[in-house]
Amino acid sequence: MNDFEPGEVVAPSDPRIVLEGQWAQQPGLAITVNSGSRISFSFAGERVQLLFDTDGLTVAPHLWISLDDAEPELHLIERPVIELTAETGRHTVEVVVKDVNEFVNRWNPPFECAVVFAGLVLDVNSRLRLIGRPAGPRLEFYGDSITQGVRALSADPESAGADGSKSYAYLTARAFGATAYQVGFGSQGIARVGNGEVPNGLESFGWNFAGSPAERIEQPQVVVLNLGVNDETLTADQYGEYLARVRSAYGSAKLVALSPFSGRHAEAIETAVKLSGDDDIVYVGTDGWITPDDCTDGLHPSVAGHAKLAARLIEALETHTDLTRP
Repeated sequence: MNDFEPGEVVAPSDPRIVLEGQWAQQPGLAITVNSGSRISFSFAGERVQLLFDTDGLTVAPHLWISLDDAEPELHLIERPVIELTAETGRHTVEVVVKDVNEFVNRWNPPFECAVVFAGLVLDVNSRLRLIGRPAGPRLEFYGDSITQGVRALSADPESAGADGSKSYAYLTARAFGATAYQVGFGSQGIARVGNGEVPNGLESFGWNFAGSPAERIEQPQVVVLNLGVNDETLTADQYGEYLARVRSAYGSAKLVALSPFSGRHAEAIETAVKLSGDDDIVYVGTDGWITPDDCTDGLHPSVAGHAKLAARLIEALETHTDLTRP
């Protein structure tokens, strides 16, 4: 094949590119530190290059990239350019952030691991096309390593064992055809700081990362909260403060507070929900949803374990919210 002859250069903010999840928009860049975030676009032609800023990264983020609904291929962002080629015609591309490593700095710029998307370059004979934007409900998920998808594929604690697209949160959002924000930070609790210089859940809520407020064009219909298992101690007052923080940001959303899948601090979380006096905050106990046999290491769900969790959560959301599957 001939050398790539560059044509149109497209910035991440271009409306023909659809970004889903927790992305920070900066001039010429879109940045996410969260597994499960997505990029979608369509082009007519044969070749396109995806551009990334890799300066300063010490650990490569993992991406799944699929072309025309084919099986996704694993790509590590080790270089600034990933080139895709296809037969001449109209094509769709979906990029899913498989994992942003939890053990190195992903909160305080400059990052050691983050997906810093710098846009697209099409070859001279290719054109970017408009695609439909997600029309389903808006969901948000806040949690820890389980929501992130850590150790879903295996007990390997690094990115090789992790997959945000296998997380119960990702599966639940897809089942409802939803636009989703999947925010999970390994080791984080309500009061406990997470790995990778991430602050605790109370302090990190409302931020993409340090110095970058998480702005929303529209309010979510439903916000699912799954924090607490990493806290050594957790009182109803502490969890109540977290609920109040989320409610102050999302005045009209239904908030669904899950007990940790291990059952830890379930009583404190249930009490906090009752004390809130807010009919649009519901407690969902998850006792028995999975067992240690559904996990790769006794705690983190396997792919099959996440599928079990998603099935139970989908039922719970249909019971406690207005969500219905398409």
